[in-house]
Amino acid sequence: MSSPGQSEVVSATIAESSAIRKLADAREKISEQLSKVIVGQHQVIEELLISLFSRGHCLLEGVPGLAKTLLISTLARSLDLTFSRIQFTPDLMPADITGTEILEENRSTGSRERRFMEGPVFSNVILADEINRTPPKTQAALLEAMQERQVTVGRVRHPLTDPFFVLATQNPIEQEGTYTLPEAQQDRFMFKVFVNYPSFNEEFEVARRTTALQHDTISPVLSAADIIELQRIVREVPVSDHIIRYALSLVRQTRVGTPGTPDFVQDMVGWGAGPRAVQFLILGGKARAILRGRTHVSTEDIQSLAKPVLRHRLVVNFAAQSDGVSADKIIDRLIASTPTKEDELLSDARFKKIFAS
Repeated sequence: MSSPGQSEVVSATIAESSAIRKLADAREKISEQLSKVIVGQHQVIEELLISLFSRGHCLLEGVPGLAKTLLISTLARSLDLTFSRIQFTPDLMPADITGTEILEENRSTGSRERRFMEGPVFSNVILADEINRTPPKTQAALLEAMQERQVTVGRVRHPLTDPFFVLATQNPIEQEGTYTLPEAQQDRFMFKVFVNYPSFNEEFEVARRTTALQHDTISPVLSAADIIELQRIVREVPVSDHIIRYALSLVRQTRVGTPGTPDFVQDMVGWGAGPRAVQFLILGGKARAILRGRTHVSTEDIQSLAKPVLRHRLVVNFAAQSDGVSADKIIDRLIASTPTKEDELLSDARFKKIFAS
C-alpha cells in the first residue's frame, strides 16, 4: 500500500506525462496539416508554435516568394480560430484596423444611436502583411491590441477575443516606400523569425507541387479552448533559479554602460534589450522544453531561442554596421562567453558584477 507522499509523486508524474503528450499531439497535428502545403521551414514552424503556445506574437522577415504569407494563413486554417488578414499599405488608417463608431438609426424609435463596428483586429489570428509598408501612426494601432489585448475607441475599451495571436511579415530588401518598424513596437513581438531560402531538395519539391494540380485540404485540429489549455500547461513548466540567472546574464550583457558588459558590446551596441526579453526567453524555453518531451528548461533551450528573442531588441551602432557585424553575430559571441554551468557562472568575476548591479 502506497503512502500519501508516494501517491502525490505518482499523480504529479502522470500529470506531467499527460501535459507532454497533449503538447506533442498538438505539435504533430499542426505540423501534419502544414506539411500538406509548406515544404521545409522546420525551424520557422517550430518557432511559430513556441510563440503560439507561449501566448506571444511573431514578426517574420524574409525576401519575397518564401511563402511567409502562405505559412501564416495555413497555420490559421489548421486552427479552429477566427482569422483576419490586414494588407498594410501607405494609406491604411488606424480605424481600418481597430474599427470605428458609426451612427445608426433605430427604426422603431427614429432616434440615432452610436454603435461600434469592429475592425479586423477582432479575430484570434491576425496576419499583418508587410507591416513596414504603413506609417508609424497606423503601425502603433496594433500596440495596445498586442500588449493589453484590448482596443480603446473614444472612452470605451473593447476587449479582444482570447487567444489572440499577431503574425506580421516584412520585406528586408525593398526599402522604398516603407517605414521602419519602431523599436517600441518591435519589442511587443516575442520573436523575430528569419525566413531563409529553401535547400535544393526543398525547392525541387516546391517546384513540383506548385506546378501541378493540388487538392490539399487543411483541417482545423485545435480549438480556442485547446490552445488556451496548452498555453496554461506551458506556464506550469518549472524553471530553476540557475536558468533564470542564465537568461538574465545573456540579456543584461547587452546593456551598454552597465557593470559586467563585455567590451565588444560596448563597442558595437547602441542600445540593449529590456526585461521583456528575459520573460520571453524563459516562456519560450518552457514551451520548447515541453514540445521536446521534457518538463524542465535547460540552458540549451535558452541558447536556441536567444536569436529570435534578442535580434530585434539589439540596436547595433554605426561602427558595427560598417564592419558587417549583425545582431546575430553579437548574440553568438554572448552565448560563447557566458558559462552554462551554475558554479562557473556564479564564480566568474565579470558575472558577479552583473548579479550585483
